[in-house]
Amino acid sequence: MDSVRSDAAPPQALKILVAGGFGAGKTTMVGAVSEISPLRTEEVLTTAGMDTDDTTGVATKTTTTVAMDFGRITINPSLVLYLFGTPGQNRFWFLWDELATGALGAVVIADTRRLADSFAAIDYFEQRGTPFVVAVNCFDAEQVYTDQQVREALDIDGHVPILLCDARDRLSVKNVLITLVEHVLLMVRSAVPAA
Repeated sequence: MDSVRSDAAPPQALKILVAGGFGAGKTTMVGAVSEISPLRTEEVLTTAGMDTDDTTGVATKTTTTVAMDFGRITINPSLVLYLFGTPGQNRFWFLWDELATGALGAVVIADTRRLADSFAAIDYFEQRGTPFVVAVNCFDAEQVYTDQQVREALDIDGHVPILLCDARDRLSVKNVLITLVEHVLLMVRSAVPAA
C-alpha cells in the first residue's frame, strides 16, 4: 500500500483567551475573526438576573456567555490560533482556570463606558504571569481615549501593548491577535515579566 508523504510540518496551534467585562465585546471579537462558525454558549438575560447583571452602559444587551466562546483563525500556514472567549460576569469566573490552562496569552477587551470592568481580567493575568494585551473596543458614537489615557486609567505597565480596535471588524481583531503573539515572542526573547 502506497502512503502519501508530506514534508510540510503541521501548523503550530496556539491557545488564546479573550477576556474582559460583561458586554465588552468578547463574543463579538471571536465571531468577527473566526474562520469557522464559532461555538457560542449564550443564554438570554432574564429578570432573574437583574440583581446580578449590571447592564449600566450596555442596556441593549439581551444575551450573555455562560461558559465560553470558541473560534479558530489561521494566521499563516504555520500558525493557527484557537480562541477561547471567557464569560464576563463574576459568577462564571470559576471557569477561567480551566479555560486558561495551556494558554499562550490573552486579549483583555476594555469598554471605556465601563472601564472598571477590565480590572478583574487584568489582575487575573498579572497574578498568573500570563502575557496579555489590552484591546480598547471602540464603539460607534462613544468618546475615544488615547492608549496612554487608558494605560493610566488601568494602571498598566509600559511594556503591555494597548490597542484601539473594533471587535466587529475582522482585520482590526486580527491585528490585535498578531500584536499579542508578537508581544509574547518579545517577552520570551527578552525575559521581561508578563505583568
